[in-house]
Amino acid sequence: MGLPSVEAPYVTRGPAMALQVVNSAQLLCSFGTSPSNLTVLPLNRTSVDNQPEATIQDFVPMVNVLPFGMCVSPSNPQVAAATAAAMGVLTPQPCLPATASPWAPGCATVTIAGQPALDSISSCTCLWGGVVSIPNPGQQTVEIP
Repeated sequence: MGLPSVEAPYVTRGPAMALQVVNSAQLLCSFGTSPSNLTVLPLNRTSVDNQPEATIQDFVPMVNVLPFGMCVSPSNPQVAAATAAAMGVLTPQPCLPATASPWAPGCATVTIAGQPALDSISSCTCLWGGVVSIPNPGQQTVEIP
């Protein structure tokens, strides 16, 4: 004779909370051919899992946002010129990120050194029309509202 089975009550969770983004987070660009990583300089001296935490100001090309392999955006002058030279056949060119504005929306309720923290649902844009997203925030334990 065994113990009676007891089912755990069904728990409905609300929408998943965003995660804090840290150094080494994986980034994707809608016009890039490869993922990239976010580089967060340890200037603010705050960290999660021994990785510096990111803010919305960590968008600087070639410092924070590294290349995404090849660029396929027809708005990129290098891609447009190579495509024209190839008689209209789309010709990808090396990606040189051109992110010119901070990540948005960021987390208004959590600040790091006076700046909104970067959360995993934020994105930023490249001058050539690409949308940069964060599929992996670099850590999976710290949620932020």
